[in-house]
Amino acid sequence: MTTTVLSLPQGAEALARPFRLLSLKPSAPDASTRRVSSHVLLKGGRELVIQHQGSEYHLRLTRNDKLILTK
Repeated sequence: MTTTVLSLPQGAEALARPFRLLSLKPSAPDASTRRVSSHVLLKGGRELVIQHQGSEYHLRLTRNDKLILTK
């Protein structure tokens, strides 16, 4: 195993915080979590506006059938 040490720029020590690596393995879904099909949400459209705490978020279906959520 190889260890690489990176130095922080001068004055950046105050910004450094310890961190925890998260597993990339998907966790088991909670039985109480609701699941909704994107087809049901979009109802044949390509965009949906979600209002949350006074802001609008746009859920878009791309040409490659990917979902993108933007503010």
